[in-house]
Amino acid sequence: MPNYVRAPIAFERGEGAYLIGMDGRRYLDFAAGIAVTSLGHAHPHLVASLTSQAERLWHVSNLFEIPEQARYAERLVLATFADSAMFCNSGSEAVEAAMKMARRYHFVNGQPERNRIITVEGAFHGRTFGALAAANNPKYLEGYYPHLEGFDQVSFGNLNELRGAIGPTTAAILVEPLQGEGGVRALDGEYLRGLRDAADKFGLLIILDEVQTGFGRTGKLFAYEWAGFVPDILAAAKGIAGGFPCGVLLAVEKTAAAFTPSSHGSTFGGNPLAMAVANAVLDVLLTDGFLSEVTQTGQCLRSELEILAGRYPDVILEVRGQGLLLGLKLTQTVPNTQFIQQAQFMGLLMAPAADNVVRILPPLIIGAAEVEEGVSILERVCQGRV
Repeated sequence: MPNYVRAPIAFERGEGAYLIGMDGRRYLDFAAGIAVTSLGHAHPHLVASLTSQAERLWHVSNLFEIPEQARYAERLVLATFADSAMFCNSGSEAVEAAMKMARRYHFVNGQPERNRIITVEGAFHGRTFGALAAANNPKYLEGYYPHLEGFDQVSFGNLNELRGAIGPTTAAILVEPLQGEGGVRALDGEYLRGLRDAADKFGLLIILDEVQTGFGRTGKLFAYEWAGFVPDILAAAKGIAGGFPCGVLLAVEKTAAAFTPSSHGSTFGGNPLAMAVANAVLDVLLTDGFLSEVTQTGQCLRSELEILAGRYPDVILEVRGQGLLLGLKLTQTVPNTQFIQQAQFMGLLMAPAADNVVRILPPLIIGAAEVEEGVSILERVCQGRV
């Protein structure tokens, strides 16, 4: 179907931070499948874990116990704020489950009128009807009206406006700590802690959409850790299983209790194949020093990008983001799509974002050599003025 505008490249295989085209050409992958192939391509530990599981058992459904699922949930709970986890197949599904949990929490606690969710302008929460309505982006809602009711949107970063939007029917606040699709825009720690205070004062739930920021992307296992606060519910996916489709809903005990048998579910979610790879990814992420290295590499890359922005102010206005979720805000005369195409021609893959931003999302395993190579290509693009 004609719903994708694809680059005219097909890949034969991947090796670490590189993709190799059908013609044998190597590309440095600073898109990582849109922040998905978090440990690069063909990581040996992931390959071994998936192969071993594939030889034994693929799928049984959630009608039965899945030991690797229980093990993974226990590991996530130990490493995060959460008391329990539920698995699905994608970020959109995780966000949908989070919104359902928030509404049902108030329902089972005798306040069914509390069913509205406050969201932030510029967000992207997925492609399902609920996720589209939550984000309220006209670009993605076109042709799908009437959109679902139950959402109140406020301006990005305006805590006073958000507090003013809270009313007797408000159930929860849904935010991305760092918007990816929305232009690589971060909500600072003070803002996020302010959300927690407001939620506690008015009896609301905080839902974090960490679909893109989760699983090491910002240098912590989850981005909320930088802000020094905890949410009630968290939705994640993308980097969870290094490219194998999987999503997760994390929640504290009081909210998780709202999901009783048959109130929500998934046929494929958390199946043995997905859990084998997810556990393998977590093995790597939780290795001593791994996330510290991600932080250091992200700081190094950002520093080099800021130097580049200083050299080419007619091309790059600003460097945004954190860890290895970074963005180049380009000038109005340099469309991000053209910039990305030129970089691709030179052997560097990246992804677009709103607000004329180029998203830089390399695998978390890159080092100094890949940073140097990527920045060198970016400089050549800047020199060519696209």
